[in-house]
Amino acid sequence: MVLTGFRPRRLLVVVAVLFGVLAAGVAPAAAHAALTGSDPAQGSVVAHAPEQVALTFSEGVAMGNDSLRVLDPQGKRVDRGKLRNLCSGSVVKYGAGLPPGLPNGTYTVAWQAISADSHPVSGAFTFSIGAPSKTAAAVPQQQVGGGLVGALYEIARYLAYAGFVLLVGGAAFVVACRPAAARVRSVQRLVVRGWALLTGATLAMLLLRTPYTGSGKLADVFDFGGLQQVVMSKPGAALLSRLLLLAAAALFVAVLFGAYARLHAPDGTDANDTDGSDGTGEAEDAEDAEDAAKRRKDLTFGLAAGGTVLAAGLATTWAIAEHASTGLQPAVAMPVDVLHLLAVAAWLGGLAALLVSLYWGPPVERTAVRRFSRVAFGSVLVLVATGTYQSWRQVGSWHALADTSYGQLLLVKVGLVAVMVAVAGLSRRWTGRLTAATPGTNRTNHTDRTDRTESTAAPAVAQDTSAPSDTEDTPAADTAGSGGPADPARVAQLARQQAALVTARKKRIRDADPVRQGLRRSVLTEAAVAVLLLAVTTALTTTEPARTAEAVKAASADRSPDANQPRVLNVPFDTGGADGKGTARLDLDPGRSGGGNELRLRIADPSGKARDVPQVEVSFTLGAKKLGPLPVALRHSGTGHWTASGVQLPVPGRWQLSLLVRTSDFDQVTETRNVTID
Repeated sequence: MVLTGFRPRRLLVVVAVLFGVLAAGVAPAAAHAALTGSDPAQGSVVAHAPEQVALTFSEGVAMGNDSLRVLDPQGKRVDRGKLRNLCSGSVVKYGAGLPPGLPNGTYTVAWQAISADSHPVSGAFTFSIGAPSKTAAAVPQQQVGGGLVGALYEIARYLAYAGFVLLVGGAAFVVACRPAAARVRSVQRLVVRGWALLTGATLAMLLLRTPYTGSGKLADVFDFGGLQQVVMSKPGAALLSRLLLLAAAALFVAVLFGAYARLHAPDGTDANDTDGSDGTGEAEDAEDAEDAAKRRKDLTFGLAAGGTVLAAGLATTWAIAEHASTGLQPAVAMPVDVLHLLAVAAWLGGLAALLVSLYWGPPVERTAVRRFSRVAFGSVLVLVATGTYQSWRQVGSWHALADTSYGQLLLVKVGLVAVMVAVAGLSRRWTGRLTAATPGTNRTNHTDRTDRTESTAAPAVAQDTSAPSDTEDTPAADTAGSGGPADPARVAQLARQQAALVTARKKRIRDADPVRQGLRRSVLTEAAVAVLLLAVTTALTTTEPARTAEAVKAASADRSPDANQPRVLNVPFDTGGADGKGTARLDLDPGRSGGGNELRLRIADPSGKARDVPQVEVSFTLGAKKLGPLPVALRHSGTGHWTASGVQLPVPGRWQLSLLVRTSDFDQVTETRNVTID
């Protein structure tokens, strides 16, 4: 097998580095709520100053009074500074009022919001009043949620998922599959580190939330005013609730590796109980054993019930603040998401606990592997059911799987799950061989007397019956028959050497079994794939759902880029008489074939000031189709401004626009320009 000779720690480090490369290629905080429309439209030119600027989003967002800013050509804020909620039915719309009499020029709209699934979104666009102009408005170049703060937040998000998996899955492995693992230090370290990882990552996310959704400056993690606002938001409340649940989880872990571990001592009784040498008799020993069994049963039930509640509560803190809480059927999606997370933790976290048990600790008994195999199989069934529903909900169509980033990542995730299931099938085959092994062999890794804990104390190791007798001399023999006082340092050194020898013997015996060796390798492969799977899952939480992306594309197609960018022509003219020079600006919106086009015309003198002229005419001709000239009925709408609605251009093509301008009874000129109509 390819993994032969690899050390598991080194392989996991390599996989973690690969994940870093994968995560580095994922754009941070891709928009989950998307801007689907604006009024005025992006890039449009309006004849008069609008009363307000309105934004329409694909889903619910949270915005404040400073979330929408309108800047004039000099970069000065001109909106009234109060946000208006214009939402109606399923339409999510917000606006900011503008004062009357704004001068002509190009205005910049900068906005940012918090999507309903906790991700920040932002953007900027321009529109012009009268005619475009140069603008000095400074718009942030970095999208909110990006940069160093965004990278740190995404790392914390991944570590939080990893900590949840290790904490919940590791604890479930101990309670449901291998109670003896409560006394194995490698499993204890795994679960405790999972708790510490989840707690630290949650605290980091809570502190990073202010700069992540706002300024993007790392120094703002110390902004306690911003932290107070974060705590009052839905994502902040979810993170705070997670910390409270983790405080209760700390007590759970203490009981699991304290009282529960003592009740599963190798002799089957509480480690604090006597060994029966006080002469109380066999009847009392039997009564003590029955009492210990009852206490084990009661504590196991309590830990299972309490642990399930804690695990479901922790999973809910993700469900209420991310994808599941928005979009279609949130009342169904959130419980399904909780089940999905719990199944992931039971499978991947249990796999990690089994991995450390197989590599670091006493030999794992056959029944424990079989129990975990059943738990993993059930988890996969739950994952398939819940994942299918969530995929339908977030993707919506087959073509979105290939056409969107979310769909492509989902396909990668499905592929990794398929690989894990295939490797898990190999593990089940090794488990079957393990079960079929002859129980009467002298090897300790083929017996069920392996519920013993790791120990570094020399006396305990010497009494470990799992270590076979060996004829070679040990350092302890050097002290035999010594009549003088023993040197404490020498005794301690000999004890450590003897413990190391016993541990090495047990490891040789454990590693000599080809069946268990094959099982360890297949489980290690599963764990390596699981690290990548968790990375892709984290990337999915920061990627715009395919259904939303498709909706935005559809909205953009309905508007088309030309709807946001009207056909604009600047036509200088000179009639040859006094005051005969000037410039005509024509805006044809949206510039499509058929009806529904609106023409706006502005006449200005050489200084750019709007002026009236005695006569102005516009017509269109399409020579290739022998159409035209088609005159446009202009209506004078203000000083230097004319408009026409319902301009008909029957077919697409390269039309010729003719503009006649008369500045006096005798001075006039006709200018022509070509304009492409789609």
